Amino acid sequence: MPIYSKTIILRHRRENLKKCSLRGLEERPDIDFYTYPMDMLPPLSGYLLLTLDAPPLSREDNEHGLLIIDGTWRYAERMLRMLPKPHLFARRSLPAHFQTAYPRRQEDCAEPARGLASVEALYLAYTILDRPVHGLLDHYHWKQTFLSSL
Repeated sequence: MPIYSKTIILRHRRENLKKCSLRGLEERPDIDFYTYPMDMLPPLSGYLLLTLDAPPLSREDNEHGLLIIDGTWRYAERMLRMLPKPHLFARRSLPAHFQTAYPRRQEDCAEPARGLASVEALYLAYTILDRPVHGLLDHYHWKQTFLSSL
């Protein structure tokens, strides 16, 4: 079995854990959670930041670790500004045709359907990178709706 860099989830401290799509993944050995703004991130050299405005993620990116920002759209903007200079790590996006199953009520998102729930983005990224997805969606309330839309 190939060895991958751990996925880093930077979760805003005000993220509502009752509604958080990543809830239940905290004990996975392939994912490390950090809390913004309290926790110091490890070195991000060799990591890819998943974002909307970047070249698409591909299987060739498999040697990189993933960095996922987990917070509301408003918080995510702040969190992105605190990351190290952009030249230290690359950015990638997921194909735009995927839509979220998570019921959004945020009006501050320009493309609410394209903005995937964090666990949906993680699942799609792992699928593209050919990494094991078993158990990623086990605690996701909209799992069946999301999978049926793929």
